[in-house]
Amino acid sequence: MKPPVLGKKLLRDYPAAESSSGVLPREALANDTEENPLYTGRYLLILRDGNKDVVKTTKLLETKWGFLVANTADFVSEPMCESRIKDADALFYNELGIALVAVDDDKMKLLHTAQADYVVEPEKVVYIPDDVPVDTAVNSTWGIRAVKAHESAYTGAGIKVAVLDTGFDMKHPDFKGRSLTAFSFVPDEAVDDLHGHGTHCIGIVCGSSGLRDMRYGVAPEAQIYAGKVLNNGGRGAQAWILDGMTWAANNGCRVLSMSLGSKVLPGQSYDIAYERAAQFALSKGTLIVAAAGNDSKRSENQFSPVSSPADCPSILAVGAVNSTLQVADFSNRALNESGLVDLAAPGVGIYSSWPMPARYRTLSGTSMATPHVAGVVALLCEKFPDATPAMIGQELIRTAGRLSSPAVDIGAGISLAP
Repeated sequence: MKPPVLGKKLLRDYPAAESSSGVLPREALANDTEENPLYTGRYLLILRDGNKDVVKTTKLLETKWGFLVANTADFVSEPMCESRIKDADALFYNELGIALVAVDDDKMKLLHTAQADYVVEPEKVVYIPDDVPVDTAVNSTWGIRAVKAHESAYTGAGIKVAVLDTGFDMKHPDFKGRSLTAFSFVPDEAVDDLHGHGTHCIGIVCGSSGLRDMRYGVAPEAQIYAGKVLNNGGRGAQAWILDGMTWAANNGCRVLSMSLGSKVLPGQSYDIAYERAAQFALSKGTLIVAAAGNDSKRSENQFSPVSSPADCPSILAVGAVNSTLQVADFSNRALNESGLVDLAAPGVGIYSSWPMPARYRTLSGTSMATPHVAGVVALLCEKFPDATPAMIGQELIRTAGRLSSPAVDIGAGISLAP
């Protein structure tokens, strides 16, 4: 399958800051697309009636257009990865009724003009949030105290937690002996985290205590599912995110944390493919939380909408607050009708794990807020083992600590552990 175009940005040694998609003015976007493209050059073909017409549409693609079509149903014993379908022109996500199509422009024009029961949308490039300055000298676990994880009787024991990100440092000493499942959906890259963002987020959700017994993880006994969907440069194709979402759901993960996103402009609606994948996950018992994005500059009166996929109705969007429980300067706002902020969590100066030899690092962003909420969800799932995702979501909102900031910024309030 034709690989996605992800831009020219190369792997770099990130200082103690994180990296995200930013909503830029339209003029700036035009100048930014070479290094930070909006789309991969591939397309998602979305069946209007879900997965009912997968067989019919597959035959259409094969017989009328001459496509070689693969299907996720062909991968029963192992997860699907694009490196295993290099000769395919299209991949059908059998569960979702969505096909990833990677053919030349002439064939895509024919698909666009054909009278068929599908819509065609460009596949998005997905990023981790933009750099946010932070004081690296402070080793703080204030987030654990803010969500009251240290007071909880629950640890996430027995709960499967998935994190889709840049992978994980599988040899990190703080996770020795933990239940850990990992898979890379990035073609030709191992699950090892050569960026750092994924290891940091997994530490916030599922880490325990590090040097000097300083606790930094919300659910220290949860079972970890690390899905690498962003490459070592911190970017990926939308299809890789869909791969990871279905993988987490099919593996029985109770919560899925995604600290990643794509640009969303004012007035832009949510992505149908992400929403369909989120609905599939909910049907499998998986609750999804995602970062609202770091594109705002509130100190300069600049506000940006909740990014994608956090803006989907079936995904909980998480904003960030600082140690005084005020909205972080960079945290996005509910500006679009479909892009609400559901909850807030600690996201400024957050200390967590980092690939060796550094071992730890302090970062800021809604990327850090999101795994705090995911960890609280894991604790709630342990407390209420028979609860549905809807019930867990309702309890999460009901027990949130009320803050003085408006709901467009922090939703129901700060997420609190049971």
